[in-house]
Formats: sequence, structure tokens, C-alpha cells
Amino acid sequence: MAGLVFELCLENAVPVGSGPDRLAVEVIPGVPALCSGAALLGAPLMHDFEAISLSDLMTPWPVIEKRIQMAAQADFVIAFYNPRSKKRNWQLDKAKEILLGHRSSETPVGLVTAAMREAESVALTRLADLDPTLADNGVCGKQPDVCLSPPNGDTPGLQG
Repeated sequence: MAGLVFELCLENAVPVGSGPDRLAVEVIPGVPALCSGAALLGAPLMHDFEAISLSDLMTPWPVIEKRIQMAAQADFVIAFYNPRSKKRNWQLDKAKEILLGHRSSETPVGLVTAAMREAESVALTRLADLDPTLADNGVCGKQPDVCLSPPNGDTPGLQG
């Protein structure tokens, strides 16, 4: 979220930095949820991969859809984040539809919620059987990730 803070400061002419009349912003590095989720799935992010947010709050859906199309055509593991919310409940369905146009219905899929937290859950399935409602971002504190293996399914730890 630090990038968003800096972007908003720039757009609103808010000076950032140390000193008087400047907003002090401290960026603290962390472990991205997709890395935590991948560790629980057996390390499917071992080669090139794509991380795509399905939230259209800051990026128009046609741009997101094009990213999904391009990633689906390439030999990438795809990690989706922000897959659903109460207001955004159709994007993962659409992503699944796009992927099924380029990948086998047998493609392994891992769904991780609240990785490395008390409410952690991990589910393995096939692309054809992915139930997008299982990635329900509407519950406070849950951060689902959906990881897909490459089209050839060659991801040793992610087997559904």
C-alpha cells in the first residue's frame, strides 16, 4: 500500500520526506501474501510467474482482463489476489472462464486464505472445479490468493 500512499501524495501535492511541512512516510517491508500462500502450496512460484490483482478499484477491468488473457497464453504460474469482495463478486468467475480458454480443465489450482495466520485454510482443486465463492474476501482479515500451475501442470508441490 506504500505505493498508493506515495501516488496520492503526489496527486495532491503533499510533500513527503523528513523535515517541516512534509509528511513522514515509513515503508516497512513484509512478506507478500502470494509468497506465504505459495509456501503452503509446495512452492509453485519456482520459475516465472504473474501476480494479478482482480480488484478494479484502481485498474479498469478491461486492463485486468487483458493481463489475464496474456498471462493465460504464456507458460506462467498465475497468482491472483483481491479475487472477491462483497461488491466485486464476479471477477474470479470471469478469470476462470478466460483461463479455461487457454488451459486444461485439469490444471491444478490452490486457494489459500489467511496464509500463516490463525484462520489459515488451503484448498487444492482443478481449474474446472474451482468454486470462486470459496475466495470470499468479504470476511474481515482474510486475504485469499489463488495460484494456478503452468499449462503443463508441472508444479511438483501443487497437485490437486
